[in-house]
Amino acid sequence: MTNTTGPGKRIDTASRVIAASPGALYRAFVEPEAVATWLPPEGMKGHIHAFEPRAGGTYRMTLSYDNADHTAPGKTSAHEDVVEGLFVELVPNERIVQRFEFESDDPAYAGTMTMTWTLTPVAGGTRVTVTCEDVPEGIRQEDHIEGLTSTLANLAAYTE
Repeated sequence: MTNTTGPGKRIDTASRVIAASPGALYRAFVEPEAVATWLPPEGMKGHIHAFEPRAGGTYRMTLSYDNADHTAPGKTSAHEDVVEGLFVELVPNERIVQRFEFESDDPAYAGTMTMTWTLTPVAGGTRVTVTCEDVPEGIRQEDHIEGLTSTLANLAAYTE
Protein backbone atom coordinates (compact mmCIF):
# COMPACT_ATOMS: atom_id res chain seq x y z
CA MET A 1 0.00 0.00 0.00
CA THR A 2 1.29 3.48 -0.83
CA ASN A 3 0.08 6.97 0.00
CA THR A 4 1.58 10.25 -1.16
CA THR A 5 2.10 12.98 1.43
CA GLY A 6 3.53 15.61 -0.90
CA PRO A 7 6.14 16.00 -3.63
CA GLY A 8 8.71 13.23 -3.26
CA LYS A 9 7.15 12.04 0.01
CA ARG A 10 6.00 8.43 -0.09
CA ILE A 11 4.51 6.15 2.55
CA ASP A 12 4.79 2.37 2.16
CA THR A 13 3.08 -0.10 4.50
CA ALA A 14 2.97 -3.84 5.00
CA SER A 15 1.21 -5.99 7.58
CA ARG A 16 1.03 -9.59 8.74
CA VAL A 17 -0.63 -11.53 11.55
CA ILE A 18 2.05 -13.45 13.45
CA ALA A 19 1.22 -16.29 15.86
CA ALA A 20 3.17 -14.76 18.74
CA SER A 21 2.37 -12.46 21.64
CA PRO A 22 3.06 -8.72 21.48
CA GLY A 23 5.65 -9.26 24.23
CA ALA A 24 7.58 -11.89 22.27
CA LEU A 25 7.52 -9.68 19.19
CA TYR A 26 8.61 -6.57 21.11
CA ARG A 27 11.59 -8.49 22.53
CA ALA A 28 12.62 -9.36 18.96
CA PHE A 29 12.86 -5.61 18.26
CA VAL A 30 15.03 -4.70 21.25
CA GLU A 31 17.60 -7.52 21.20
CA PRO A 32 20.39 -6.81 18.66
CA GLU A 33 21.08 -10.48 17.87
CA ALA A 34 17.40 -10.98 17.11
CA VAL A 35 17.20 -7.90 14.86
CA ALA A 36 20.27 -9.02 12.89
CA THR A 37 18.54 -12.38 12.34
CA TRP A 38 15.03 -11.38 11.23
CA LEU A 39 15.29 -7.85 9.81
CA PRO A 40 17.34 -8.52 6.64
CA PRO A 41 15.04 -9.42 3.75
CA GLU A 42 15.57 -12.60 1.77
CA GLY A 43 18.95 -12.61 0.06
CA MET A 44 20.64 -10.41 2.67
CA LYS A 45 22.28 -10.79 6.06
CA GLY A 46 22.66 -8.21 8.81
CA HIS A 47 25.43 -7.04 11.08
CA ILE A 48 24.75 -4.70 14.02
CA HIS A 49 27.53 -2.23 14.83
CA ALA A 50 25.72 -0.14 17.47
CA PHE A 51 22.37 -0.70 19.17
CA GLU A 52 20.85 1.30 22.05
CA PRO A 53 17.14 0.36 22.28
CA ARG A 54 15.83 3.38 24.21
CA ALA A 55 14.20 6.64 23.16
CA GLY A 56 17.06 8.74 21.77
CA GLY A 57 19.32 5.70 21.41
CA THR A 58 21.19 5.08 18.18
CA TYR A 59 21.89 2.08 16.03
CA ARG A 60 24.02 1.28 13.02
CA MET A 61 23.56 -1.75 10.81
CA THR A 62 24.99 -3.15 7.60
CA LEU A 63 22.81 -5.23 5.31
CA SER A 64 24.88 -7.27 2.84
CA TYR A 65 23.68 -9.21 -0.17
CA ASP A 66 24.35 -12.95 0.07
CA ASN A 67 25.58 -13.21 -3.52
CA ALA A 68 26.83 -10.91 -6.26
CA ASP A 69 24.03 -11.50 -8.76
CA HIS A 70 21.24 -9.67 -6.90
CA THR A 71 18.87 -7.54 -8.98
CA ALA A 72 18.69 -4.35 -6.87
CA PRO A 73 21.89 -2.36 -6.34
CA GLY A 74 23.04 -1.62 -2.81
CA LYS A 75 22.57 1.92 -1.56
CA THR A 76 25.99 2.32 0.11
CA SER A 77 28.00 0.14 -2.27
CA ALA A 78 27.12 -2.36 -4.97
CA HIS A 79 26.50 -5.08 -2.37
CA GLU A 80 25.69 -3.27 0.90
CA ASP A 81 23.23 -0.97 2.59
CA VAL A 82 24.53 0.80 5.70
CA VAL A 83 21.92 2.50 7.87
CA GLU A 84 22.41 4.93 10.72
CA GLY A 85 19.36 5.19 12.94
CA LEU A 86 17.68 6.61 15.99
CA PHE A 87 15.07 5.07 18.25
CA VAL A 88 12.38 7.76 18.50
CA GLU A 89 9.84 5.90 20.62
CA LEU A 90 9.61 2.50 22.25
CA VAL A 91 6.27 1.56 23.80
CA PRO A 92 6.66 -1.98 25.18
CA ASN A 93 4.44 -4.54 23.45
CA GLU A 94 2.76 -1.82 21.31
CA ARG A 95 4.99 0.33 19.07
CA ILE A 96 8.55 0.96 17.91
CA VAL A 97 9.36 4.17 16.00
CA GLN A 98 12.75 4.52 14.31
CA ARG A 99 14.28 7.13 12.04
CA PHE A 100 17.20 6.32 9.83
CA GLU A 101 19.28 7.37 6.88
CA PHE A 102 21.15 5.31 4.34
CA GLU A 103 24.84 6.02 3.90
CA SER A 104 24.95 6.77 0.19
CA ASP A 105 26.55 9.14 -2.30
CA ASP A 106 23.42 8.85 -4.45
CA PRO A 107 20.99 11.73 -3.71
CA ALA A 108 18.08 9.40 -4.60
CA TYR A 109 18.67 7.68 -1.22
CA ALA A 110 19.14 10.89 0.80
CA GLY A 111 16.86 11.96 3.60
CA THR A 112 15.47 10.49 6.76
CA MET A 113 12.91 7.71 6.60
CA THR A 114 10.70 7.01 9.61
CA MET A 115 9.59 3.42 10.30
CA THR A 116 6.76 2.77 12.72
CA TRP A 117 6.12 -0.81 13.79
CA THR A 118 2.73 -1.34 15.44
CA LEU A 119 1.87 -4.49 17.41
CA THR A 120 -1.89 -5.11 17.72
CA PRO A 121 -3.27 -8.17 19.53
CA VAL A 122 -5.74 -10.11 17.34
CA ALA A 123 -7.29 -13.58 17.40
CA GLY A 124 -4.49 -16.03 16.75
CA GLY A 125 -1.60 -13.70 17.57
CA THR A 126 -0.50 -10.17 16.79
CA ARG A 127 -0.97 -8.02 13.71
CA VAL A 128 2.42 -6.42 12.95
CA THR A 129 2.14 -3.36 10.72
CA VAL A 130 5.16 -1.45 9.45
CA THR A 131 4.66 2.05 8.06
CA CYS A 132 7.57 3.74 6.29
CA GLU A 133 7.27 7.51 5.85
CA ASP A 134 9.40 9.67 3.54
CA VAL A 135 10.73 6.68 1.61
CA PRO A 136 13.71 7.83 -0.49
CA GLU A 137 12.79 8.08 -4.17
CA GLY A 138 15.63 5.73 -5.16
CA ILE A 139 13.88 2.80 -3.47
CA ARG A 140 11.46 1.31 -5.97
CA GLN A 141 8.05 0.76 -4.41
CA GLU A 142 7.82 -2.84 -5.66
CA ASP A 143 11.23 -3.70 -4.21
CA HIS A 144 10.39 -2.02 -0.90
CA ILE A 145 7.06 -3.82 -0.45
CA GLU A 146 8.75 -7.12 -1.36
CA GLY A 147 11.49 -6.44 1.20
CA LEU A 148 9.01 -5.46 3.94
CA THR A 149 6.94 -8.58 3.26
CA SER A 150 10.07 -10.74 3.43
CA THR A 151 11.12 -9.09 6.71
CA LEU A 152 7.68 -9.76 8.23
CA ALA A 153 7.94 -13.42 7.15
CA ASN A 154 11.37 -13.60 8.81
CA LEU A 155 9.95 -12.06 12.00
CA ALA A 156 7.17 -14.66 11.98
CA ALA A 157 9.67 -17.50 11.51
CA TYR A 158 11.82 -16.10 14.32
CA THR A 159 9.01 -15.70 16.87
CA GLU A 160 6.47 -18.43 16.07
